[in-house]
Amino acid sequence: MHKVELHLHLDCSLSYAAVSRLAPEINRSQYDAEFIAPPQCASLADFLTRAPRGFQLMQTEDALRIVTEDVFEQLAADNVIYAELRFAPLLHTHQGLNPEVIVEAVDRAVEQCIRATGIEARLILCTLRHFNAEQSLQTAHLVHQFAGTRVAALDIAGDEAGFPIAPHIPAYRYAIEHGLHRTAHAGEARGPDSVWETLEFFQPTRMGHGVRSIEDPTLIRHLRDSRIHLEVCPSSNVQTCTAPTYAEHCVDQLYRAGVSLGINTDARTITNVTLEQEYARLCEHFAWTGEQLTACNREALGAAFIDDDLRTRLLDRLVQPRATSS
Repeated sequence: MHKVELHLHLDCSLSYAAVSRLAPEINRSQYDAEFIAPPQCASLADFLTRAPRGFQLMQTEDALRIVTEDVFEQLAADNVIYAELRFAPLLHTHQGLNPEVIVEAVDRAVEQCIRATGIEARLILCTLRHFNAEQSLQTAHLVHQFAGTRVAALDIAGDEAGFPIAPHIPAYRYAIEHGLHRTAHAGEARGPDSVWETLEFFQPTRMGHGVRSIEDPTLIRHLRDSRIHLEVCPSSNVQTCTAPTYAEHCVDQLYRAGVSLGINTDARTITNVTLEQEYARLCEHFAWTGEQLTACNREALGAAFIDDDLRTRLLDRLVQPRATSS
């Protein structure tokens, strides 16, 4: 079926083919051991130790293009018709690129891939929990600077349990004042308190993960009534110990509670999953059918950082049968 993916980290989704082009000395065994995390890590912080292997290879304009093209190939194979790709520009400056050049390079590659594949996409620029206030504000400025390109929103990612929210409030205040779209990781490594403070200080329309909201019925009602969309990544949540097992994940409870949500892979390399596989697991563990999956894709498009004309066209494509070759 046609799919929509709103929560996908560009620098955590390098296929072995892309890694081989960027670092031919890395063999398949090394890739499996260093880029892919085990089915269950000790924590989110443990999970995130694999992330540097990706962005360390993405320090030139050519490397950024190769990875972007690679991710689009993965999206095409997964029959994704719309995706939002997120990355932290400040992680790609180690060989001298400045942040503006980095964003320009990825934006240019995305534009070329949209034309080549017909897959619509937008970019989300991430600040990170361990960044300081200046770095976060710089990231927010980049989102504003690149308004009108494929750059669509601001995000904050990283270990929410290990770093406080306070240094990042000025960046989100800037985003609010300038009318920038906002999402934010929360409710993954910490519980409902993380979601509540994120809603208060960042005022996002979406939440990356947010699944531990299930622990607070009042919060669930607030998310439902306020139409805050959750970017749910079930397999990733099992890896980070946010859920003990897939069968115990709260995605079905959230869906039945009427919370707006979509299904995502999060990190196609670290989690080693496709969206097709994610859908199959939902069907296996919760007896979901095409009805639930399509409903989640509709919700995702409703929450996407796009204009209404494109939203309408994508909704029309969503229900069209997939073309097959004879």
